[in-house]
Amino acid sequence: MFRDDILKGSRVLVTGGGTGLGRMMAERMLSLGAAVEIWGRRGEVVQATTAEMNAQHPGMATARAVDIKDPDAIEAAVAAMWAEGKPATHLINNAAGNFISRTEDLSHRAFHAIADIVFHGTFQVTQALGKRWIREKTGGAVVSIIVTWVRTGAPFVVPSAMSKAGIDAMTKSLAVEWGRHGIRLNAIAPGTIPTEGMFARLRPGEADPAARLAEKNPMRRIGTPQDIGDLAAFLLTPIWINGETIALDGGGWLSGGGGFQDYLAWGDAEWDAARARIKARNEADKAKRG
Repeated sequence: MFRDDILKGSRVLVTGGGTGLGRMMAERMLSLGAAVEIWGRRGEVVQATTAEMNAQHPGMATARAVDIKDPDAIEAAVAAMWAEGKPATHLINNAAGNFISRTEDLSHRAFHAIADIVFHGTFQVTQALGKRWIREKTGGAVVSIIVTWVRTGAPFVVPSAMSKAGIDAMTKSLAVEWGRHGIRLNAIAPGTIPTEGMFARLRPGEADPAARLAEKNPMRRIGTPQDIGDLAAFLLTPIWINGETIALDGGGWLSGGGGFQDYLAWGDAEWDAARARIKARNEADKAKRG
């Protein structure tokens, strides 16, 4: 679909790039000639991922342990990129968090666990790079990963839907404000592209959610790493698209709304079981970080 060197000379920062969609996109950028830097909270994970990437693309991937909830950590990491002579020319805002919950059951801490990453963190990374691109008159390009729920709403994922809607608004607003500086901002709203941990938090206990969701999709399939990698690469090339959010879901949002309506039938027992499964997965992930 693309020339293998179409992104040669680019340096793409991918937040949440150690696993999941972030890793998929980072690997596609590498295959198209870009260098990448991946950020994640778990230093050992991003280091292991870059080691595997560099085995295929020697010297083209670097990693940094950064918690994007912390604006000071972001500023320090971005300053280090510039000081090391490896400034980012492109940004993929991918880092996120999500889980299902009845909204009346959410604690303030649970709400902020999502909003501080998705809403605040995404803005903070975008601003940290954007102000340098403006000062140095280099231009730049940003792709943010959001959700189709910004169009439809979605039950039981309100913190994510609210936060992603804010990033959709940021994309449109900065496309106008920063376009004069040669900075473009666009967003991708992907459908189901299975990643490690996704179904554990959004479809806990369901035996084969991928097959069921594929059957409900107008194109009778779910997404692939190539799907999201190719669209992200397309939007990072110097094309005259700015301020757009593109749904990458085979038309699923048109027929399925925001998803999760099936949980409207759940009672206390089902929600208690789901919370227990999500808690167990979170504790397992924390143990890995420790």
